[in-house]
Amino acid sequence: MPIDPSRRHLLQQAGLGFGWLAAASMLGHRASAAPAGPLAPKAPPLPATAKRVISLFMQGGPSQMDTFDPKPLLNKLHGKHPPASFGDEDFQNGKFKDLIVLGSQRAFRRHGQSGLEISDLLPHIARKADQLAVVRSVHHEGFTHSQAQFLIHNGWARIGRPSLGSWLLYGLGTENQNLPGFVVLLEGGVRSGPAVWGQGFLPAVYQGTSFRPGANPVLNLRSARGMKAAEQRDMLDTLKTLNEHHRAARQADSELSARIESYELAFRMQMAAPEATDMSGESEATRRLYGLDDPVSADFGGRCLLARRLVERGVRFVQVWSGNGMNATDWDGHIACDKNHQAKAAQTDKAVAGLLTDLE
Repeated sequence: MPIDPSRRHLLQQAGLGFGWLAAASMLGHRASAAPAGPLAPKAPPLPATAKRVISLFMQGGPSQMDTFDPKPLLNKLHGKHPPASFGDEDFQNGKFKDLIVLGSQRAFRRHGQSGLEISDLLPHIARKADQLAVVRSVHHEGFTHSQAQFLIHNGWARIGRPSLGSWLLYGLGTENQNLPGFVVLLEGGVRSGPAVWGQGFLPAVYQGTSFRPGANPVLNLRSARGMKAAEQRDMLDTLKTLNEHHRAARQADSELSARIESYELAFRMQMAAPEATDMSGESEATRRLYGLDDPVSADFGGRCLLARRLVERGVRFVQVWSGNGMNATDWDGHIACDKNHQAKAAQTDKAVAGLLTDLE
């Protein structure tokens, strides 16, 4: 593209540089710590103490009346038809008035100085009661899992809106340019698909990056056998030159721009990601804290520990999923709900409490 020698162009480019220097100073970074660009760290519009977010999402939906929101009236009505005051909504299995009320089988007790009521499903989390903010007023009119997942992650019941992680990345950037700014740690499939952590109408560079479950969350981090770093750098520079010519005629294609940038990020990740995802140096005490010594809790605990390691290294938003989108292996207990919840709580309770303890 031709160089614009105008004073306006010079001031525009200089202004971007001055803005980056100011943001870097506020964030405690040198200007050379990260290149200016869409993911460069930005100063928040208002003062804030939180810098990064770990979101733990229990796919399928834990029953509120079996975890954090006791409903004593339901237990009194157990086995009976709902009273008329409950209304007459249509459900998948018929009219509400024709159904039978099912009370909770869990025991609730008050915990901490706050006296927060938590069920016996979550004994480890209960010990952290005074670090929790439980909001019991959240509700929506959606009827399906996909609707609910889009509402809670994207704020809209249909596909097309940016997810929370994408908004944060767009507004604040990320503090580590050698790792994705928004990472998604999955257990398996997702009912609403990748759009639930997508960028929606924002440029594609702000979408979440999914790490695989297991010991190798990022594939192909090593260079091809026999290729030296200088050779790979030369290859990427040549590729970037060709890609930039291709992009020049397609400026509105944000997915193309994001893919081009991903080549550079992948090269930088070859140094940063193996260290970030290698948990072999964590102490035995830390591994026990997250439940890694128990095969039941080791999988989810490992993802919680990896989330802590990623935010330590400046990743802006990490989303950890429990459940793989199938009834038998997520929190969606259509049948044997109590048995289902006991199994999922055993997988997650210790790890969540361990993460809270570790962050504290």
